[in-house]
Amino acid sequence: MSAEKRHGNRTPMRCRIKIWHDSFGDMDVITRDVSDTGVFLLIQDNDQLPIGAIVKGQIQGMPMEAPILDMEVMRLAPEGMGLRYCD
Repeated sequence: MSAEKRHGNRTPMRCRIKIWHDSFGDMDVITRDVSDTGVFLLIQDNDQLPIGAIVKGQIQGMPMEAPILDMEVMRLAPEGMGLRYCD
């Protein structure tokens, strides 16, 4: 996706996030960057999910329990996947 089509500035940020999907259960991954509209996850085995799949995600290691969000897979790349926050 070109930068002109993105709807938010990306901020480099590494944090742990747990994602869930019926196809693999749950896994802990690391973020590469975040924006107001989504997040990019560093994940080696990203062929388990097709574009359009909905996963649940929750940031880990916060002082309080973070909310669980629905996120849609928007793009796949060799180093990971881009997810968009669902409304």
